[in-house]
Amino acid sequence: MTRMFGRRAILAAASLPLLPAIARAQSDWPNRPVRIIVPFPPGQASDIVTRLVADELSRRWPQRVVVENRAGGAGSPALEAGARSAPDGYTLIAGTSGTLGVNPSVLPRLPYDAEKDFAAISNVAMVPLLVIAHPSLPYNTMQELAAAARAQPGALDMASAGPATSQHMAAELLMLRANIRFNIVHYRGSGPAIADVIAGNVKLMTDSVASALPHIREGRVKAIALCSARRVPQLPDVPTIAETLVPGYEAAGWSGLVAPAGTPPEIIHRINADVVAVLRDPAIAARIASMAMVADPGTPEEYGAFIRNEIAKWREVARAANVRLEG
Repeated sequence: MTRMFGRRAILAAASLPLLPAIARAQSDWPNRPVRIIVPFPPGQASDIVTRLVADELSRRWPQRVVVENRAGGAGSPALEAGARSAPDGYTLIAGTSGTLGVNPSVLPRLPYDAEKDFAAISNVAMVPLLVIAHPSLPYNTMQELAAAARAQPGALDMASAGPATSQHMAAELLMLRANIRFNIVHYRGSGPAIADVIAGNVKLMTDSVASALPHIREGRVKAIALCSARRVPQLPDVPTIAETLVPGYEAAGWSGLVAPAGTPPEIIHRINADVVAVLRDPAIAARIASMAMVADPGTPEEYGAFIRNEIAKWREVARAANVRLEG
């Protein structure tokens, strides 16, 4: 015991000269550019809102904030690279409903731990989803749609943007919670899926408000109900599924910021304070709303709890619906 104590004392004494250097590194952060890894190509929703925040942070900080796109592999390579980066505040990662919420339950060999490998900073934006239909479908409410699905389980086709996408998981959650069954038809992306709904080849789809809104306004599809917890200003007359069919139902896409685990709390809270200030700027919030998204700032603790809840929710859905991806 004495020997162990002596060894610890020696190690502690040896580390003392490093403490001022670590403190200085934190106090003058950032003294070089900060990068944000985005696990998708340019132009995707997460990329757009991340770039918006990065530009604003570049104006507030003495260093530039650069966005690095690393697309592919359902976002896994990007998240793995972020998790392995130095926890010094100079690498941030855009964590999303897919990479942090769904992937842990559907990818059998995930190269990162969504709960342990990252330090939560703040959510940035929610991406509301909704159920849409071809105008010829004779159902206009979730109650009518559910009644039809119960009368003939699996008879109604529902388009999906692809396996394990937020659109697909929202549909699976709806079927699980409402005890109904649609026949899910997977496409390679939202674009081809909604094109087939517009053509009337498939009558139903769960899609993002951003993607569906122009088609709703032009009358090419009709909105049945929102998957979000609250109504959205772009479609004030469209009710939520929670209002009309399944109390407590909520499904949405989202994108936020995390850092590698072990990043000093002082830096995490500094970044959080500035991100929250950016997102609470009325002009920035309005720009995000113009893209049919909702600014969603919060504390690191709130975002961390949110991520854990999302993982638990989608784990239940993935098990019940047997949703698995190769990789």
